[in-house]
Amino acid sequence: MALIKSISGIRGTIGGKAGNGLTPIDLVKFTTAYAHFLRQDNKGNNTIVLGRDGRMSGEMVRNLVVPTLQNCGFNVVDLGLSTTPTVEMAVKMESAAGGIILTASHNPKEWNALKLLNEDGEFLSAADGQWILDFADTNEADYADINHLGKVTHDNSFMQKHIDALLAHPLVDIEAIRSKNFKIVVDAINSTGATFVPALLKALGVEDIIVINNDVTGDFAHNPEPLPENLIGLCSKVVKENAHLGIAVDPDVDRLCFVNEDGSLFGEEYTLVAIADYVLSHHKGGNTVSNMSSTRALRDVTEKHGGQYFPSAVGEVNVVTKMKAHNAVIGGEGNGGVICPELHYGRDALAGIALFLTHLAKSGKPVSGLRNTYPHYIISKNKIELPEGLNVAKIFAAIQQKYKAQPINTEDGLKIEFDKDWVHLRTSNTEPIIRIYAESISEVTANNIAQRIIADIREEIKR
Repeated sequence: MALIKSISGIRGTIGGKAGNGLTPIDLVKFTTAYAHFLRQDNKGNNTIVLGRDGRMSGEMVRNLVVPTLQNCGFNVVDLGLSTTPTVEMAVKMESAAGGIILTASHNPKEWNALKLLNEDGEFLSAADGQWILDFADTNEADYADINHLGKVTHDNSFMQKHIDALLAHPLVDIEAIRSKNFKIVVDAINSTGATFVPALLKALGVEDIIVINNDVTGDFAHNPEPLPENLIGLCSKVVKENAHLGIAVDPDVDRLCFVNEDGSLFGEEYTLVAIADYVLSHHKGGNTVSNMSSTRALRDVTEKHGGQYFPSAVGEVNVVTKMKAHNAVIGGEGNGGVICPELHYGRDALAGIALFLTHLAKSGKPVSGLRNTYPHYIISKNKIELPEGLNVAKIFAAIQQKYKAQPINTEDGLKIEFDKDWVHLRTSNTEPIIRIYAESISEVTANNIAQRIIADIREEIKR
């Protein structure tokens, strides 16, 4: 059993003892803390939007969270089965005080989580998240009396509202997409993508849609993270059906990746790259942001269009903060997360689909041909376990000194650049490890860079 309490939300496995799993006691405790956080300065706004993905535990968790919010005096707009980006947009549309998405994103079926949003439909800042964690450890909760309990409203209209907002986006061209008569296979991973993605595709003029893993049971047909080893079935289905492309989303539909017409992977790192290329073609000189563990290809594409690329610390809230600071026209993360600020500041697979299909249709190329227009970088992902009590800051300082002649970024761990290659070291928030990601145009070079740094770390550990 596991319970991970972080500034970005509360995540854990269902069951076990309180404090060691996502139990009813923990759900009530942290929901209460969130409600008290919103009470501080909400100017009388007592509405919270709530939605959930298709997880097996979703309804049970919902039936604990909603009454807790009511007991804290908040009215709840319950979207039912929904997506993370839809809930984010609904918070703004409802002028709500905040929102909660019940989802553990790409984690396996035994996990669930409270993803917490502010009044802008965005993830909480580090300071706000810490306030909630601190309050949860107090005994200061104060619940509403009988005359001030909140009410629940069920509203299933926001899928269409989300789709309507995408159709109205000036860079989404329905006629261009319709004219291509795309045949598309979707892996909906037994969650809400089975409803939302086909609905969007139909609205975009796509008629030939094949959905696999389409039963919204939360009993995921494979590991739900959209990585190559988990998408073998989608790749083979695209080839078997002679489809133009495949689409994979995660259970809460904020991550997105594509499969080429030949069954090869477009690459989740290149979801953002391709969409940014299209957006920047209409926003010449526009800036972009991605976290510093993402591919350099976004920087290359941005500079090609005369813009400036800015790296951020890992984490969606950090990407959003940097996007706002530099007025970025597009941003996101290399895990297939696309943030389109004209819609909202959150990763949105549905927005990514609409923009990508427009780009693909106007390019006149097959998906593999579009992919071949971008630089081909390889990221080597590694990790090293740490002895208990190790001074990581001292190790990072020693490595920084060793490579002091190279451009270095210390905003999030340690990132060292070597011409067009780079390596990024950062500690995990949940495990005693250092993650080491390295990128190059050569897989051998990327692996060699990572292994060189790992050797440096081991050498420092021995000192």
